[in-house]
Amino acid sequence: MVMDPNAPCIVGVARNTWHPQDVGDAGAPEPLDMWEQMARAAADDSGVGASALEALDSVQIVYCQTTQYDDAVARLCERIGASPSHRYYSGIGGTTPQVLVDWVGEAMLRGELDCALVTGAEALATQRMYNKRGEKCAYSYRPEEKRPYPWEWPPDPIEIAHEAMQAWLNFSVFDNARRAHLGMGLDDYRTAIGELMAPMTEIAAKSPHAWYPIARTASEIAEARPDNRMVGYPYTKYMISVMDVDMASALLLMTHAKADELGVPADQRVYLRGWCYLNDPVLVAGHDEMWRSPAMQAASGEAMRVAGISTDDVKYLDVYSCFPSSVHFARDALGMTADDPRPLTLTGGLPYHGGPASNYLGHSISAAVEHLRADAGSYAMVSGVGMHMTKHVYGVYSTEPGPVSPPDPGAQAALDAAHPARPVAAEHEGKGTVAAYSVVHGREAGPEWALLIVDIGDGNGDGTRTYAKSTDPELLAASEARELVGETVTLAPTTTALLTGGEGTMNLATI
Repeated sequence: MVMDPNAPCIVGVARNTWHPQDVGDAGAPEPLDMWEQMARAAADDSGVGASALEALDSVQIVYCQTTQYDDAVARLCERIGASPSHRYYSGIGGTTPQVLVDWVGEAMLRGELDCALVTGAEALATQRMYNKRGEKCAYSYRPEEKRPYPWEWPPDPIEIAHEAMQAWLNFSVFDNARRAHLGMGLDDYRTAIGELMAPMTEIAAKSPHAWYPIARTASEIAEARPDNRMVGYPYTKYMISVMDVDMASALLLMTHAKADELGVPADQRVYLRGWCYLNDPVLVAGHDEMWRSPAMQAASGEAMRVAGISTDDVKYLDVYSCFPSSVHFARDALGMTADDPRPLTLTGGLPYHGGPASNYLGHSISAAVEHLRADAGSYAMVSGVGMHMTKHVYGVYSTEPGPVSPPDPGAQAALDAAHPARPVAAEHEGKGTVAAYSVVHGREAGPEWALLIVDIGDGNGDGTRTYAKSTDPELLAASEARELVGETVTLAPTTTALLTGGEGTMNLATI
C-alpha cells in the first residue's frame, strides 16, 4: 500500500482526573493550568516532547463551562510556546472533541495542517465546592464582560413553555418511546436498563480516571430509593451523566509525514480511519420515530464505510452514555444485540467515569488510543451525542493505516429527505394520542408532573405533534403503572410565562 503522507493520526494523548480526596480544600487547578498540563503530557506521550508543541499549526480548545477567559487559545499558546496559524475555541455539545478531530483530519488531507492539538478541561466539581463555601475561585484572565452562552440552536419557545429543557427529561422521553415500540413492560424495561448500565460501573471501578469507581449491580442501579432517587421516569440518579467533575484531556494529531519528520515511533500512531457527523431533528417532538435515531445509524454506517469495516470488525467501542437512551439507540443503530459480549464503554461511561461538559469524547478517544496501542491492528469506534438526541458523531481508529477520505458530503441531505422532521404546533385544543412521555420527580416527593409528546389530528393529516404538561393525579398514577403511549388524552391550551420573560402557550393534558 502506498501511504498517503497527509493521512491523519493521533500520536499523543493525555487525560487526568483530579479526585476530591487528592486535591483537598484547594480543589483542582484552573482550566488554563489543566490545558497546559495535558498539552505537555500529550507531547511527551508522542515520544518527541516539546518539539511537537513547537510544530503546532492548529490549537483548538473545547468550550469550557467552568470559567471564561479573555482569549483562551492565545493564553494556552503563550504557556506552551506555540505559534499556530489556526486557533479555535469551540461551541458546546457532546460531539465537540470528535468534530474537532474530524475537522483536523480533513484539513490534513487537504494539505492545510500537519500538527494539531485538541484539548479540553473542566473544574466544575471544584467550582461547586467553592460555591457551597460562599467563595469564588480565583481564575485568571477573565474577560471584561461575560459572554453569552454559545447556543448552536437557541431553546425553542414551545419547549420552554412546557419545561422540556432538561436533558435527563428529554432523553427519558426517548427511552419510554423505545419501550413502547418494543412492547416491553414498564418494570421489565427499567430492569433491562440496570442490566445495560451495570457492566459500565465494573469498568469504572477499575479505572484511575473514573469519578465514581464503584461497581454496582443492575438492581442497585434500577431500584429507586433514598440514595438513588427517581429523577425522570424511568431514570434513577445512577443512570444519568455526572457533569460536575474535575477532568482534562488532550489529543495531539499529526500527518503521517510530519510524524516521520519528528521521529514519532510507529507504535505510538493511531490513525483516524473514518468519521461522520449528522443531525436528527432539533425539537424532541420533531423526531418522527421517537424510538430510534436514523442519524446514528447513518453516521455510524458512513464512518465504517469510509474505514472499510463493519460493526463486526470493531473490537473496542465507546458509545456516548449520557443517558440510557443514547446507549440503547447506538446499540440498535449498530445492529448489536443485548447479549453481544463487547463492552459499550472504554472509560466507564458518563454516569460513572464522569461527563465533563462538552469534553467527554476527549477522554473516550484517549482511552481508545490506549487500547489500540496495546492491541495493534484492531479497530475502535467512539460516538458522541449533542443537544437532545440531535447531534451525532462517530470516529473509527486503528493502528493500521489505510485509505482514508472525508465522509459523503451529501449524507445529511439524504438523511433529511428520508426522515423529515415532524411539524410541531405550539397549542392544541381537543384530543390527541400519546407518542412518548416521561414523569418528573421531586427531590423529596414522588411524581410531580408529566411531559407528553402528543400526536394530534385524525391520523390523516401532516403528522403534527405538540407538547403537553400534566399534573393530573390520574394521569401521573397511570404513567408509571401502565403504558401510556398510544392512549388518548385531552389537551387544553393555557398561557404561561416563559423563562425568557415573555408569554407562551402550554398544553395541559388529562386522560
